[in-house]
Amino acid sequence: MFGVDILVKEHENIKRMAKVMRAASLQVLSGGELITKDFYQMLEFVRNYADKHHHKKEEDILFDYMKKELGKLAQNLITNGMLVEHDLGRLHMRELEAALQSYDVKNNEDAKLDIVVNATAYTYLINRHIEKENEVVFTFGEKNLTEESRTIVDQRTKEMEDSATKEGLQEKYLKILDELEKKYKVS
Repeated sequence: MFGVDILVKEHENIKRMAKVMRAASLQVLSGGELITKDFYQMLEFVRNYADKHHHKKEEDILFDYMKKELGKLAQNLITNGMLVEHDLGRLHMRELEAALQSYDVKNNEDAKLDIVVNATAYTYLINRHIEKENEVVFTFGEKNLTEESRTIVDQRTKEMEDSATKEGLQEKYLKILDELEKKYKVS
């Protein structure tokens, strides 16, 4: 299923950013400098690449077809599982942004702690979430959606991906990811 292949590839990039977030947080915990600019870039990546770009395809296309076509089990899996976790990730990013803004103003240990806590909490959440999507949700959708629905999911996912490519979205955020990986020595 081509659409799912795109989502799985994006998961790899999101997991790479999670490693960066963890490495930057560890640097802070080890007494190193907290570079707010870098955390703002991580926040921007999560909001625009992971959420608006990636989650939008899941929520508006694949999950929508699964909920409509695969009954109560899919509705519960998506609504009470995946969408709740997407929202929890958004909460961590709102809290991270608030902590960064507080740190910019007050430069205090409380805000620093909130930065590290929300960045690392997001990494735990997103890694578990991706594993569930890759191993359970996507497999369930691929096996149970009709061929017609899989074809439509593939087409719509590819159209969204192509549109984002024309806008340079992937290039922009993967460049940020590459730069931060080098800076924090994450491979």
